Amino acid sequence: MDHLPSWLLTQTAAQAHRLVSEGFAKVGARGYHYRLLSSLIEDGPASQAALGRRTGIHLSDMVAALNELEAGGFVSRALDPADRRRNVITVTTSGRQRAAQLEHSAQEVQEVLLQPLDEAERGQLSALLSKLLDHHRQGIPPLPGDE
Repeated sequence: MDHLPSWLLTQTAAQAHRLVSEGFAKVGARGYHYRLLSSLIEDGPASQAALGRRTGIHLSDMVAALNELEAGGFVSRALDPADRRRNVITVTTSGRQRAAQLEHSAQEVQEVLLQPLDEAERGQLSALLSKLLDHHRQGIPPLPGDE
């Protein structure tokens, strides 16, 4: 079974998830915090629904993560002037500083995860994984016989 790419990806993903969780836990954070802060910095303020779409975080997890970030002073919520039924989430100055700290933690995790690979292999791995992900984001093809 250890020759199957799907098995290898699953096992490696489990190790990556563990390393990411441990790395962010050292600084009192979670991966969702990094994803949300990065999205707000890169793409600007957004509603919870838009943030969910941008980050792939489920609404139930989104609310908890935003509550944690707001309690830490890393994001603020304000009524959307265009639609007072929803809030717009904005990153704060403290949130930008926190994102930089989390970026550093994420880079440390990458170094541990990819330690056995040289720079060329790291680039090749990232390119191949991106290619697979892009393909499958377009829709999962049916398994043979399911067509």
